[in-house]
Amino acid sequence: MAISPTFASICCFLLLLAPAHCKTVKRDVKALNEIKASLGWRVVYAWVGDDPCGDGDLPPWSGVTCSQQGDYRVVTELEVYAVSIVGPFPTAVTNLLDLTKLDLHNNKLTGPIPPQIGRLKHLRILNLRWNKLQDVIPPEIGELKKLTHLYLSFNNLKGEIPVELANLPELRYLYLHENRLTGRIPPELGNLKNLRHLDVGNNHLTGTLRDYIRNGDGFSSLRNLYLNNNELSGGLPEQLANLTNLEILYLSYNKMIGAVPPKLAQIPRLTYLYLDHNSFIGRIADGFYKHPFLKELYIEGNQFRPGTKSKGTHKVLELTDTEFLF
Repeated sequence: MAISPTFASICCFLLLLAPAHCKTVKRDVKALNEIKASLGWRVVYAWVGDDPCGDGDLPPWSGVTCSQQGDYRVVTELEVYAVSIVGPFPTAVTNLLDLTKLDLHNNKLTGPIPPQIGRLKHLRILNLRWNKLQDVIPPEIGELKKLTHLYLSFNNLKGEIPVELANLPELRYLYLHENRLTGRIPPELGNLKNLRHLDVGNNHLTGTLRDYIRNGDGFSSLRNLYLNNNELSGGLPEQLANLTNLEILYLSYNKMIGAVPPKLAQIPRLTYLYLDHNSFIGRIADGFYKHPFLKELYIEGNQFRPGTKSKGTHKVLELTDTEFLF
């Protein structure tokens, strides 16, 4: 019986789509095998075979996600977290040029973040929190124009926050807390139109809020601002009231002074306001106590007039892992 040309064409097309005919690009195979050789047994035992995207009956390596591009497969996500990886940041990762997500959090990585990280032009999520990374934040991170989530908290990073982070137009979440960062917060971060969450708490940052709030026309999408446990000085500028999307303002344990501007009570969705353990003076305007959304106003450890009270029941305000938005 003769086989129709149409049927033959369909068969050929299906064969082209078959996994056996789709190879992983050599660049990614080499990079992942270099990473495999440098990691501990906790990862290696689950990485079977030579092809990280899977080969024949072998599944893709645990934590590795691949996508097809033309006739080849490329690695687009690498998630190896909470497996006690010890040693320097695996530089071979920066050869995975199609990565959109890199998650190595909650390990024991040491040393600097390599400047080659700037090669990962497709990266959207970079999560390196809860490691022992040292040295400065490489300014090359500012070359990752598609980045939306940057998690570098709970490390030993030092130096200043690089102004190059203001070159990330898609950035929404910036977590730098619990490091050893110094200097001033770059006011250019206010130009990030999509930034919703900025956490630089528990560092050694200096300067004043006025330094980077400017005229109040920046941080247009900011909802959560964590500046607690630093060495910030100066007063609370009225321009903070122009951050109309602000919900959390956390200023505890700094060296701030002056009165609290009543105008801040006009921030429409302000929910948590922590001013404790500074040197604020005067009184708190009634508008804060009447605010329909304000649940917590904590003022302990200041120099307010006698009788000035907090609002709500104070609790330590932290985000758990389940609350990180991806």
